Amino acid sequence: MQQRSSVTIWSMWLLASFFYAYQYILRVLPNIMMVDILEKFHIDAAIFGQYSGLYYIGYAGMHIPVGIMLDRYGPKRVLPVCMILTVMGLLPLLFAQHWIYPALGRLIIGMGSSAAILGVFKIIRMSFPEERFTLFLGFSVTIGLLGAIYGGQPVNALMHLFGWESVLQVIILLGIVMAVATFFIVPSQPIDKTQESWLASVKAVLSNPQIMLVCFLAGLMVGPLEGFADVWGKEYLKSAYHLSEQVAASLPSLIFLGMCFGSPILSWVTAKTKAYYGFIIISGLVMGAAFIWLLTGDVPVTWLAALFVIVGVFCAYQILAIYLASTFVGERLVGLTTACANMIIMTFGYVFHSAIGKIMSARWEGRFNAEGVPYYDASAYTQGLMVIPAGLILASMGYMLLASMAKKRKVIPA
Repeated sequence: MQQRSSVTIWSMWLLASFFYAYQYILRVLPNIMMVDILEKFHIDAAIFGQYSGLYYIGYAGMHIPVGIMLDRYGPKRVLPVCMILTVMGLLPLLFAQHWIYPALGRLIIGMGSSAAILGVFKIIRMSFPEERFTLFLGFSVTIGLLGAIYGGQPVNALMHLFGWESVLQVIILLGIVMAVATFFIVPSQPIDKTQESWLASVKAVLSNPQIMLVCFLAGLMVGPLEGFADVWGKEYLKSAYHLSEQVAASLPSLIFLGMCFGSPILSWVTAKTKAYYGFIIISGLVMGAAFIWLLTGDVPVTWLAALFVIVGVFCAYQILAIYLASTFVGERLVGLTTACANMIIMTFGYVFHSAIGKIMSARWEGRFNAEGVPYYDASAYTQGLMVIPAGLILASMGYMLLASMAKKRKVIPA
């Protein structure tokens, strides 16, 4: 670290953090572009849900391979390639005529995006003292969540002003510039040829039933973030609450804003109390109650902003769940367990998008709007989105059972 200039160190960290924000913008793009995509490619909600969810399949599938490549080859070689992958994944939206190519592109975007948070981990450890890791990780997460926030209404406004094709071209250009800058600024590191067999380590983590249960239940709780805020929130609010395009696009972004506060707050409180199970259960119940109320369509519009911020605060339960998973292995496997836990949890984004889209298509009344796009009324959105509170309540009950079992074993405070 001492051999690198402070300018290089800060530039490396900022580039990795900006990539994390960039992938968040790409992640929430379907929320802004749903009608445009349905219109251009003549698809329905079921196919759109699968399209949106393919991001999480690519993200989860590449999580472990990218982590291994970062350790072996270093971020100078891996990050620019992954940045270019995200750019390539956007191209079919501009040039393809059949929906299968944007679907493959969405998968590729997820594959490239998997390097964002892992690259942040790697560069912070390369550049800063270990005791400052949590501090800079917090700053990077905040930058990333700002990408999600500004990927909502501001990008939506730009698309209405300049057209979605022009905005996508600018986003693609930014990705290329970021990849080139990363390649020239991040220093190379020697290729590590001494790594132990990673296959045995992965098998040890994935065959642990306690880790699998914690991660599976945590996956059932991602609906508010990966189902609603990422994709379906804007159109639901327009349909059920009759909000304007601008307001409906901006409100789901407040869930990400809530996460900016929830991540440090929940981490600090649970570090003091050690009540990890308890706060995960509270998070599930609060978010479940909030979504049941939201889906009644009766929440006063003036309260929606506060409701989404509260949901966002408790979306930070993921940090607690990933920590819980890491307590079931030895120190040597903590890093790999963290990556596997994040991979499994993110996979549920595909599950939620597919389920929501299929339910909506089943409830479609056969109507089209003026552009020939399938029209889904508030009832179809509501029935599709009910999988979110259902998952939250089911997961909370599951964690209650795990907490009871942990108390009997006296492993970790509930």
